[in-house]
Amino acid sequence: MRPRPTVADLRAWKGKRQLTMLRYFTLDEAAAAEAAGIDIASVPPELVGHPRYREVAPSVFSMTGKAHPEAGTPDDYLRFCGQMLEAGADALYCSGSMKTVEMLAREWVPVVGHVGLVPARATFTGGFRAVGRDAETAIGLYEDCRAYQEAGAIAVEIEVVPARVATEIAKRLDILLWSMGAGAGCDAQYLFAEDILGEGRTRLPRHARAYRDFAAEYARLQRERVAAFSEFRADVESGAFPEEGHLVGIAEAEFEKFLDGIGG
Repeated sequence: MRPRPTVADLRAWKGKRQLTMLRYFTLDEAAAAEAAGIDIASVPPELVGHPRYREVAPSVFSMTGKAHPEAGTPDDYLRFCGQMLEAGADALYCSGSMKTVEMLAREWVPVVGHVGLVPARATFTGGFRAVGRDAETAIGLYEDCRAYQEAGAIAVEIEVVPARVATEIAKRLDILLWSMGAGAGCDAQYLFAEDILGEGRTRLPRHARAYRDFAAEYARLQRERVAAFSEFRADVESGAFPEEGHLVGIAEAEFEKFLDGIGG
């Protein structure tokens, strides 16, 4: 079994190799990520805290967290971070203020920030759209990443940003850049498992690629469910189910005693 990367490992690999990163939600997906050799994962708190999580994904560097609207006060966030680190998390996501990031980092919490298209802050950047397509906002991205570095964060997710911009930022800063739609000049490539699997719950984002068509498989399985349930209903109505082999027997003498016992 490969060892789980540490923060020091991730920093040592900067500029030397591209890491893989997934967002997943189930133990089955975690086990598949482990078997596939995925390096980093973003997982919900309830999954990283599951008693079997580290059994199925012992070597995946696992980040969890809350978006700032649900995180509460900085003290609430610190308490939550402590609980998650105790549960087995390797790093904590924080979309809150730089003051909160700095406070968490000072307490030796490995913090991961977020720049570019940040869903919890999208109203400030014009909604769900690319960020950094003009010089002013691109410079702002660089300044945000540098601020995270100075605050003590170990990494930032950089989402839906021009690849050339992200590459230049990565060159100039020591902080790790984990790219979702920001190109191969960053330190890790990050996709959602549901997009890779082609589950079809939402429209596939431009930055994603579907490697399988689970939506078609789910549709096929649903047809099979309906067919099986329909056959069961038909067998019950016709008397074909249950058959003798599905039932428990009783000796004739015992059955006669039973009948006597209930009054014939």
